[in-house]
Amino acid sequence: MPSYKTTIHWFRRDLRLTDNTALLHASADAETVVPVYLLSDWKADHNWTGPARQQFLCGCLDSLSNDLKSIDSRLILRDGGQVEAMRQLIKDTKAEAIYFNRDPDPFGKAMEAKMRELAREIGIEIHDFKDVVLHEHDEIANLSDKPYKVYTPYSKNWFTHDKADDRGRVRVLGKTPANLKSKPVPTLSRWGLDSSGANLIPAGEKAAHNRLKTAFDGILQRYADDRNTPIGQTTSMLGADLRFGTISPRQVFHRAEKAIAETKSGSERESLYTFQKQLAWREFFMAILGHFPEVLETDFAEKWRGLKWDQPEDFPDKWKAWKTGKTGFPIVDAGMRQLVATGFMHNRVRMIVAMFLTKDLHFHWIHGESFFMQWLLDGEIANNNGGWQWSAGTGADAAPYFRIQNPWTQTARFDLQGEYIKKWVPELAKCDAKAFTKAPEGNSPIADDYVLPILQHKPEREETLARFKAHAGG
Repeated sequence: MPSYKTTIHWFRRDLRLTDNTALLHASADAETVVPVYLLSDWKADHNWTGPARQQFLCGCLDSLSNDLKSIDSRLILRDGGQVEAMRQLIKDTKAEAIYFNRDPDPFGKAMEAKMRELAREIGIEIHDFKDVVLHEHDEIANLSDKPYKVYTPYSKNWFTHDKADDRGRVRVLGKTPANLKSKPVPTLSRWGLDSSGANLIPAGEKAAHNRLKTAFDGILQRYADDRNTPIGQTTSMLGADLRFGTISPRQVFHRAEKAIAETKSGSERESLYTFQKQLAWREFFMAILGHFPEVLETDFAEKWRGLKWDQPEDFPDKWKAWKTGKTGFPIVDAGMRQLVATGFMHNRVRMIVAMFLTKDLHFHWIHGESFFMQWLLDGEIANNNGGWQWSAGTGADAAPYFRIQNPWTQTARFDLQGEYIKKWVPELAKCDAKAFTKAPEGNSPIADDYVLPILQHKPEREETLARFKAHAGG
């Protein structure tokens, strides 16, 4: 028998009906589950999101709304401050409990604490569940019961822990009261935003499952060999789905397990395992953020705090050149233009452009971190922070400070034919790809309508080494 007549499921970053832990528990425990999404009230500018990300969110909410209608339910959208909106919804529905999936980042946790306080104040029950990750930040510890600060031992331990199975799709939530008020599915105007003009991947649960199928139809079986190649689809493209929860990490992990069991090819098994390790990387950085939330404000490695960095406001032309993809370094410009055009950037190129910002322009990673979060559909606070600090040499298990990628040689390694560069930098479409692998000589640009490099890599590399060495010596 159901424990409750009416409960609320608070959708957050779990915008799906399949393998949604809290939603499935709510459906089992109540006669009627009221599905709600609480809209944010910020306007125009935000450090952690922008028009492309919000457009994708709108698409996910529209898809979720239609999926709920298909099971005779209805998505309720409310605004006006999340706590007060929930308070009013509890009053309107006479709900006896709130169900939700826990958020791994500190901002989400802070809101959860407010909701628990609201539930205590009103006198209703609240139920929260692990769902966003396979293992939460405090589940994987070393032999001293301390958090890991290095990925490899973390991942080895991570793989030894059992992974929960896909729990299936919710089928019945009960009929949402017809008189319950709801805001319409939002558009960008809600946040005072204009369209970014970006060409985004399709949003929603169905689209996520289509991407999952495509990824395992051969792409991930070649992942170990192809994942550093930026042209074409060489990765799963599931990052945004994991971020917004249109697919669960359990579905992704176990689909890889199934593929590993089905193949007789050792190279395919290795590729699929390499892909699974990316899920472990995702949770490693979430664990770092869970244990050390200060990484959002400062360098993880205390020894590099206070290191000399230049400020974008002091070099606005260079900062603008990086953001707009007009640095004169083709691989950097291609990556930045792909980001703004699609809300996505290939991971290898992310490392190149991040290291260019921190090691060639000498800007602190926090500036690039924020810009990425405003544009990346798959922007995950923990992973974005971890990736930027890795590139800067200041983070957990980071690249050593003296490992400074050369954009020209990186191009020779990963885009030798120039296909990626020519796709995203049309000024260079007719150029010989060899020109992308070394700095142009003198004042002759690679192409007449393409900018000269805004700096020379070698002296900026030496400047970075000098700053790190001076700080370490001090």
